Amino acid sequence: MTTRIRIDQDSAVPPYEQVRGQLAGMISDGRLAVGTRLPAVRQLATDLGLAVNTVARAYRELEGAGLVQTRGRHGTVVAPGRDDATDRLHRAAAGYAAEAHRLGVPPDRALALVRAALAAAP
Repeated sequence: MTTRIRIDQDSAVPPYEQVRGQLAGMISDGRLAVGTRLPAVRQLATDLGLAVNTVARAYRELEGAGLVQTRGRHGTVVAPGRDDATDRLHRAAAGYAAEAHRLGVPPDRALALVRAALAAAP
């Protein structure tokens, strides 16, 4: 699986976000099916040449988004399907993230814009 994840060291996007985004994309388009076990944090970090905390953060972000579940000693697996509204929002968020990256907007600024939009929503 690690051959599918590529880290661009010259990118303005932090490595944890590159890992998170690529795994989220693989989950959303079905390349990683429900129940698929992800590599252990330490193993993936070693394979990608990253710090363990970098990969751990990516996994935490994926878990917070409901895309994966951590089962202690049994590892991290792709979570069961979400409802249609969540799927549509995930696709919209992925598109937004790609556009923000294309425009060179830093992740913190892009998130601030989303938070402002959510706060202003009826």
